[in-house]
Amino acid sequence: MRVTSPVDTWIQLASQMRVDDLIVMGDGLVRRNSPRTTLPKLVAAVELSANRTGIARLREALVWIRARSDSARETMLRLVIVRGGLPEPEVNAVIRNSFGARIGHGDLVLPKARVLVEYDGAGHWDDDRQFAVDIRRLDGFMEEGWRVIRVDKALMAQTATLLGKVRTALEQSDWTP
Repeated sequence: MRVTSPVDTWIQLASQMRVDDLIVMGDGLVRRNSPRTTLPKLVAAVELSANRTGIARLREALVWIRARSDSARETMLRLVIVRGGLPEPEVNAVIRNSFGARIGHGDLVLPKARVLVEYDGAGHWDDDRQFAVDIRRLDGFMEEGWRVIRVDKALMAQTATLLGKVRTALEQSDWTP
């Protein structure tokens, strides 16, 4: 039996959660597959909650929430990239080949630079079928001239190295800060 809606639960947890946790949860609510709500509905819920404890954290979280995420790690990776002074990537954007055919989607896509940042959790390595799908999909991106940066838990913990890899890929595409 559901007691509160997912959005109401998110609002109520603001008194106890850190902003980054609210961002991850918010991204999860407006995720790519089977979203529980929309970003405009989250905004409206925050506006209706002006006197609640944690309202400042909710307002800050709203600034960072993006639709179409597939995982908490994708959200955290996006935050590392943007807070590291790099351009904000598109979340789970569709990538097409030179003929306009869809190759697939990428976790975090910087289309002008043709840079793709992929978070590979344990499921990408432990599931043989998923591993094979990932290889074919990423090879397709690279064949079209995309620079693919694969990130795992260890690289996420090395923020400076991670940001250096993304920055280098951007600079090789003539990006300037």
